[in-house]
Amino acid sequence: MSHHHRRRTTVEAYDASDHNRAPLPLVGDAGQTATVGLDRMTAEQLDEFGRELDDVRQRVLDDLGQADADYIRRVIKVQRALDVVGRIAMFFPFVLPVFVAGIVLLGISKILENMEIGHNVMHGQYDWMNDPLVDGRRYEWDNVAPAEDWKHGHNYIHHTYTNIHGMDRDIGYNLFRVDAEQPWYPSHRFNLPLAFLLMLFFEWGVMYHGVELDEYLGGRMSKAEFTARKKRALQKVRRQMLKDYVLFPALALPLVPFTAWWVPLAVLGGNLVANVIRNIWTFLVIFCGHFPADVETFTEEEAQNESRGQWYFRQLLGSANITGRPLFHVMTGNLSYQIEHHLFPDIPARRYPEVAKDVHRLVEKYGLTYNTGRLSKQLGSVVHQLSVMGRKPDDPYLVGNSPESKALRRAKREAAKRAEEDRVTV
Repeated sequence: MSHHHRRRTTVEAYDASDHNRAPLPLVGDAGQTATVGLDRMTAEQLDEFGRELDDVRQRVLDDLGQADADYIRRVIKVQRALDVVGRIAMFFPFVLPVFVAGIVLLGISKILENMEIGHNVMHGQYDWMNDPLVDGRRYEWDNVAPAEDWKHGHNYIHHTYTNIHGMDRDIGYNLFRVDAEQPWYPSHRFNLPLAFLLMLFFEWGVMYHGVELDEYLGGRMSKAEFTARKKRALQKVRRQMLKDYVLFPALALPLVPFTAWWVPLAVLGGNLVANVIRNIWTFLVIFCGHFPADVETFTEEEAQNESRGQWYFRQLLGSANITGRPLFHVMTGNLSYQIEHHLFPDIPARRYPEVAKDVHRLVEKYGLTYNTGRLSKQLGSVVHQLSVMGRKPDDPYLVGNSPESKALRRAKREAAKRAEEDRVTV
């Protein structure tokens, strides 16, 4: 058999525990039964739902092969070509159409690298290839956020505890109020302007989120761990700043005698705009997949000791899709199929369109909802949600700094402490 036709016909059934230990079910107190999904399905139906989705996942894993490997390598080649051509074109700022085209091409290259390559590779979607080029454990993306900390916060925390209040740090990114169950604080009045700023500087928000300053200040992270995260972030920021804003502008210096003194500054500005293009696009895709109005959230209590079917149910109801043409899906890293991605984070994202057919079939079979719509529809829903959730609630128990809210949180902490003491006594 020729190398061209050879393919891996079977792939060991693995989950993302090989890639930062996710997804794993939430384990709670012994004897406690999760209630996720029981308002719409019986426990038996949820178990069957889980088995059917496991079968879908295994079928795709068993079919992985040369076509999948060829695809990701082809995307990498295209991305690198766009990067080279875009950067060369940006050395000609005195020819405005060429310069603008260079910025656009570099922006597209950065989008592809972050979305279809970096995000998906770091999920371990191509680890089965045993190719260092796409090894999720070693890949470092073109972004100020260190891969190691992003994988812990995203692959492990977010994909395990998706939309569970108090556990999924991606609910509002500790900055926005996006759900009625979140406590309201005065800063949430600025939901929309803060979201606009985050959109422009999204990679910096992701980096800061990965440092987890709030966890350190709350006493949930050791000083040594926080110091290590801060060091990794500073090293990555320095590397990215040198590459985009020192190295490439410096390479334009030899052109100054033949053109103008401002050419290196134009190259620097072009790199900045390309990064902003990538940031805006990434923000839109991520927010439209996570924060439209009908996306559901859950409590820790109802998810403890959940079954595989309940974990799948939570992923399905806690995500939203964006419709579009094939090229649009590639540009989103196929995260426009956010539902399928949350169901199967370790399956190559190029397979999500075919997987979506099975998900649709199961959604209809069990009478569930499938949140999907055009980018404009989902973005409008996100904007509306941010606006509504930014208003001060009438219920004082939902106002974070009210006496009622403080008393409620204190009572919960005391109850949790008593439960822990009871466990230790037993």
